[in-house]
Amino acid sequence: MIAEIIVSVLLVLGGFFGLVGSYGLVKLPDPMTRLHAPTKSATLGVGAVLVASLIWFPARHGVLTWHELLITLFLFLTAPVTGYFIAKAHMHLGWSRDDLPRPAPGKDWATFCDPDKESLVDRQPGD
Repeated sequence: MIAEIIVSVLLVLGGFFGLVGSYGLVKLPDPMTRLHAPTKSATLGVGAVLVASLIWFPARHGVLTWHELLITLFLFLTAPVTGYFIAKAHMHLGWSRDDLPRPAPGKDWATFCDPDKESLVDRQPGD
């Protein structure tokens, strides 16, 4: 009984977040704001449905499967990275360096840095 209530709540939350993510994807004005809808709301919606499935099968059938957990972990690891790459591509295709807010003095946006310059990865500790 308690497992069914938890699964029901998670499914309703998943549906709500999926609806909000879909609405945001359609109605938000530009690509950078639209990017937040699928990477935030829809990810939470699919994650809630997967967690509901992860609870349902052991509670109802006594069978524990790890497929849902692995899918959930993969989703939560890949959605932010995908959103980052889409945002970076949008910055390169639609904006110039002068359109962006200025970073700290002596710094530059990593995505617009000169590739021939030394990167932070190349620095040794203490430099």
